[in-house]
Amino acid sequence: MDRIRVDLLTREYPPEVYGGAGVHLEYLARDLRRLADVRVHCFGGPRTEPGVTAYADPPGLKTANPALRTLGIDLEMAAGTEGTDVVHSHTWYANLAGHTAKLLHGVPHVVTTHSLEPLRPWKAEQLGGGYRLSSWAERTAIEAADAVIAVSAGMRRDVLTAYPGVNPDRVRVVHNGIDTVQYQPDPGTDVWDRIGADPGRPTAIFVGRITRQKGLPYLLRAARELPAEAQLVLLAGAPDTPEIAAEVRELVDELRQRHDRIFWVPEMLPKPDVIQLLTRSTVFVCPSIYEPMGIVNLEAMACETAVVATATGGIPEVVDDGVTGLLVPIDQATDGSGTPLDPDRFVADLAAAINTLLADSARATRMGAAGRERAVTHFSWASIAERTMAVYQDVLS
Repeated sequence: MDRIRVDLLTREYPPEVYGGAGVHLEYLARDLRRLADVRVHCFGGPRTEPGVTAYADPPGLKTANPALRTLGIDLEMAAGTEGTDVVHSHTWYANLAGHTAKLLHGVPHVVTTHSLEPLRPWKAEQLGGGYRLSSWAERTAIEAADAVIAVSAGMRRDVLTAYPGVNPDRVRVVHNGIDTVQYQPDPGTDVWDRIGADPGRPTAIFVGRITRQKGLPYLLRAARELPAEAQLVLLAGAPDTPEIAAEVRELVDELRQRHDRIFWVPEMLPKPDVIQLLTRSTVFVCPSIYEPMGIVNLEAMACETAVVATATGGIPEVVDDGVTGLLVPIDQATDGSGTPLDPDRFVADLAAAINTLLADSARATRMGAAGRERAVTHFSWASIAERTMAVYQDVLS
């Protein structure tokens, strides 16, 4: 087959990245360029990278509901894909662009599901009526897509449960990946010095957005049981709503009354800073109640950091329980919210797992080394790009 043109459609793309989907697009686009003519269409300010086009809010929609502004951008993105062979959309923000391009240009549409709107009902707090629009856009695109890529087997199960009309043969699993050259241990201490934390103490670290899905309030409650000599580093910002921002602030303030080694960095740090903080932490904690894959667990593993994570979604496909970290069991509501049925038990189990590794640095070190090996062996972006390319070739045949 001649070299095909692939248009990737996404809200996030460097330097405007705030979540796992943006990380995925950064590296997928890079490695796909070895195999295809890749164009990227994204939201936000102008980009200087060749082959990348960014779209701002349509002027007439600047004061509209955020979901409506998103759909306006999607229509402009669809127009911009003229001449492509395949469109590949990521998250509901770009799904309607892919679906519209499929209809307009008569080309196959591939959807990668990084999360699902029916499993994030708390987004109604953030989007209001826009949540109904986001849910409609996602359902329309997924049900009509020529292929759906799930980032984990758990995500594939969720797709088929949420959208039972989708033919299972059209849903493939292609995991997220990690750049283990960029993400590798950095034993430096300058970033630790800058935030005032001590790299020599037992440390638990959280990296993520302040959103219901990431489960930060559960971690803050679990951290009440931190041993006196330990510290907690929170790289947590971009709250979804004022309500969860206030809840996290109240919990952090309460925790600081009990413990004097709590360090909260609310702004997004550059990757090298995060890598250094991960490297010298004893354990990375992922208390998510919804996580289709969890790239951040891979990032921690690549930095040789042991992981404590919720046994939900695609996380058990990444974290090898007892080998690269500890998985925390959770019984969850089946209404799509993922809420723990026994939150006190979940918090207690989370605290116990964290404290087990904080108290046993040798075991944490062994798990960190095993995590690095697993990340290198199983989750390279080169192999993920090749598997994605095989999906394109299938839908074009």
